[in-house]
Amino acid sequence: LERLQSDPDLRNRMFKVGEDDDGKSVKMKLKHFMRYLRDNRDDSPLYIFDSAFDEDRGGKKLLRDYKVPSYFDEDLFHLVGERRRPPYRWFLVGPERSGTCVHIDPLGTAAWNTLLNGQKRWVLFPPQVPKHIAKGKGLIRKNEDDEAVHYFDFILPRIKRRAAASGGTGDYKNFACYEFTQHAGETVYIPFGWWHAVLNVTHTVGITQNFCSQRNFDIVWTKTRTGRKKMAYKWLCQLDTHYPHLAQRARELNTQSDFVMKYEPEEVRKREEEENRRRKAKKEAKEAKKELKRKAKLSKSKSYKSASSSRASSVSDGIGIVATASVDDRDSSKRLKGSMEMEMGGSSKSRAISPDTVDSIK
Repeated sequence: LERLQSDPDLRNRMFKVGEDDDGKSVKMKLKHFMRYLRDNRDDSPLYIFDSAFDEDRGGKKLLRDYKVPSYFDEDLFHLVGERRRPPYRWFLVGPERSGTCVHIDPLGTAAWNTLLNGQKRWVLFPPQVPKHIAKGKGLIRKNEDDEAVHYFDFILPRIKRRAAASGGTGDYKNFACYEFTQHAGETVYIPFGWWHAVLNVTHTVGITQNFCSQRNFDIVWTKTRTGRKKMAYKWLCQLDTHYPHLAQRARELNTQSDFVMKYEPEEVRKREEEENRRRKAKKEAKEAKKELKRKAKLSKSKSYKSASSSRASSVSDGIGIVATASVDDRDSSKRLKGSMEMEMGGSSKSRAISPDTVDSIK
């Protein structure tokens, strides 16, 4: 701890110490973190858990002192290169009471953890223990914190008491957990598929790395092909060259589960053809829709013109009928008037007929 604090290349380097509510990294200069480490009284302190310690001068200085233990020298992910592979090694500085809650390592990887300073408390659950048992579901009380120190102090004892009371029946059948304390200079191996949690009993400094070997290749392959699709194809190509038997095994696993690699050339060609067909169909549908609109508009225009023409013809005919009726009415009035004069004896003298009489006769 003293060497870290006094190192001129590391004192002002930013290290990741956590995440905010939006999942974005929170970083702090090492010199400020070391002061926080000594003075904090937090229930769940900040914790340097940094995977990017090889990207600058200070980080590379750490990397010069970094060496993978001989037990774990096989790392199949190195075939895809540093840029493409997921985060896999971390530099750790943790105040007492900090730690990690129960989790399982990603992509089916195994891990090793070497402690350089301090003490860590561990608990591991073998794969046959269900997730909800390892996490203590149903045993967590309202408003209890989801923190490592709380898990070790309260949740884990409840899990063990419940397991003992069950007599090895139900969900606790074949229950097992392994607890131990790791001291400075010791390395812990975490097998793939094992749930585990860690609590820093004192201030600690350590390093850890996840890896894939031939021992856990099957589980890592099945998780990587879905979780890191592009990387999985690149990895398969490299396995063809460097580990042909593993490449063959990967294809056997794909065949057994009818899994299709997204980035294999044949699949890429099929997807491109399908995408082209989809675009063509979409374009044709759009053109057909436009044509239907055009025809509907044209038909509406013709109907409007036809209706206008019919109305004009009806109005014209109506005017003619009215005009004819007016002429006929005048002729009828004249004939009626003459007839009345004759009925009155043919007198040469005309009798005046009032307009009202004419109207009434009409």
